[in-house]
Amino acid sequence: MQYLPNIFFAIALVAGIGFFVMNIRKLIRNIKLGKDVNRTDRKPERLKNMVMIALGQSKMVKRPFSGFLHIIVYLGFIIINIEVVEIIIDGLFGTHRVFQGLLGNGFYAFLIGTFEVLAVLVFVAVVLFWLRRNIANIKRFLSSEMKGWPKNDGNIILYFEMVLMSLFLIMNATDTAFQTAGIGNPISQFIAPFFDGFSSEALHIIERTAWWIHILGILTFLNYLYYSKHLHILLAFPNTYFANLNPKGQFTNLDSVTAEVKLMMDPDADPYAMPEEGAEETVPEKFGASDVTDLNWVQLLNSYTCTECGRCTSSCPANLTGKKLSPRKIMMDTRDRLEEVGENIDANNGVFKDDGKQLLNDYISPEELWACTSCNACVEECPVNIDPLSIITDMRRYLVMEESAAPQELNMMMTNVENNGAPWQYNQQDRLNWKDEE
Repeated sequence: MQYLPNIFFAIALVAGIGFFVMNIRKLIRNIKLGKDVNRTDRKPERLKNMVMIALGQSKMVKRPFSGFLHIIVYLGFIIINIEVVEIIIDGLFGTHRVFQGLLGNGFYAFLIGTFEVLAVLVFVAVVLFWLRRNIANIKRFLSSEMKGWPKNDGNIILYFEMVLMSLFLIMNATDTAFQTAGIGNPISQFIAPFFDGFSSEALHIIERTAWWIHILGILTFLNYLYYSKHLHILLAFPNTYFANLNPKGQFTNLDSVTAEVKLMMDPDADPYAMPEEGAEETVPEKFGASDVTDLNWVQLLNSYTCTECGRCTSSCPANLTGKKLSPRKIMMDTRDRLEEVGENIDANNGVFKDDGKQLLNDYISPEELWACTSCNACVEECPVNIDPLSIITDMRRYLVMEESAAPQELNMMMTNVENNGAPWQYNQQDRLNWKDEE
């Protein structure tokens, strides 16, 4: 019977980690549904981006108040969870605060004291985040895409963090041996008096209950990440590493179109030549993207990494002038459609069966796509280097090249460029007539 808690702990640990691994495998499978794109070049620059942006949070502080709070939560939560290692060892082997004996009272006191201070700072920061989301009426948290589950998801994570930090402090405050030793408890020593009058048996029950809920809460939090916008805690690192390093205004050409242009410019080429006998027929390339499988894998990784912070939308000139476009919604819709495709594959034994839906029209409307000015403000603002514009561009390319569904003004401009070599409706010989006008 004395090993029963250890057995139960081992089962909970294996189940929690196993379920997490299963979800990660599903996540990787979904991302690989995208087209291949090479992002293995310029490795030193990519590594620097990952260290500076994902680890160093360099883009978060562009908005100082929320950026500073996020850094507190980020660092605090990561550092505090170092004590999870101690909990796992204690849970598996039946020890109690094993690091105290291994590290000595002095260093252990410093470690736990730091954890407790950070726990309070995280708690305060999380409360401020909750107030900003629910009371302060900040515009970027009030958009239509933030109703329902996205709003609840953000709050659930905040509640998770409040509870986990509280449990950590209660666990320390009710550990009589820890409090009696008087080491490393600058915060919990002020909580301990609230439990005066409790018997040692009651304190032990409270401490053990807080300990169990704390570790089970962490395992639950770990598995909740897959269903939450907080998946960026894990994906920010690969996302910043594989981000596009080309200049933001550089347009990506299609290989098939480039080949056609080169053929047209080659004076020795015969555009009407038949393919050689026995040559393998190629399936015509689809121009642009109408569904998530037409996007590349980095774009799909972007969609899972989206933090839903709304910095992109709050800086979008189209959105600011009242148009329907929200870059955040573009990413959320892409992720939702990708999840729907993944569920379809799971339900049909690994094969996707046409569900009559696609990303274009069913999730993202042409009105949203054509509202974009291609200014790259959303790309510049994103704290984890997500590129909503690349998805918008690929979907607009599909509308133009596959459906000839560009707005009338754009069709006129492209016709003029084709016929006149300029976007205006007069030929090149008349281009300088304005100088002769009085």
